[in-house]
Amino acid sequence: MNFKNKTVVVTGCASGIGKAQAQLFLKHQAHVIGLDCQPCSLIHDRFTFHRCDVSNSEQIKKIKLPTVDILCNTAGKLDDFLPTLQTSESLFDTIWQTNMKSVFLMTNKVLPAMIKRKKGIIINMASIASLIPGGGGASYTAAKFAIAGYTKQLAYDYASYNIRINAIAPGAIDTPMNAKDFLNDGAIAKEICQQIPFKRYATSKEVAELTLFLASDQARYICGDIIPIDGGWMCRQ
Repeated sequence: MNFKNKTVVVTGCASGIGKAQAQLFLKHQAHVIGLDCQPCSLIHDRFTFHRCDVSNSEQIKKIKLPTVDILCNTAGKLDDFLPTLQTSESLFDTIWQTNMKSVFLMTNKVLPAMIKRKKGIIINMASIASLIPGGGGASYTAAKFAIAGYTKQLAYDYASYNIRINAIAPGAIDTPMNAKDFLNDGAIAKEICQQIPFKRYATSKEVAELTLFLASDQARYICGDIIPIDGGWMCRQ
């Protein structure tokens, strides 16, 4: 899978899955543009970083992008698995804007040029919380279900323009976002692993490798799908 001369945009590139995606696309010869509201430590001659809140339309408008071949909408935030009665309005708004609104804004930024070229790939970061309850709290699950629906509608509306749009639905992934799972001797992580047939968390690189496949010509007939990467977690259903 060679992405030479391809331009890839990755949101949430400063850490976790987004950083792994950016690194893997760089390894495969792509030009990568990273967006994150946090500082990013990646340094590469084919990597450009913009510090930007991708849930803020005014900040997004200020960023000038070249022709984008692949958009990875990866930025996200957890909600500490809170049920609705423990979820404040401000938390709900933050989770919704970070996880869902950012996907809407970034998609609308690159989609017109993709339509004009009749070519493009968009990969959204859903979650097993997009498919079953228990992968997040009320606000996170609501936002991730919305991403799954939005992905399918995008594919339905724009596949005729040769634009492939899919979403990845990770289960338990060992990232800084899940660092709380490993506190206190990893008690939460151990409990979660007992529910996973593979008995472990995935790495960010494993999710990035799936991203690379979905962005490649080998996946040219995959469109409108929500693809789990969960170590068999959903086999329980």
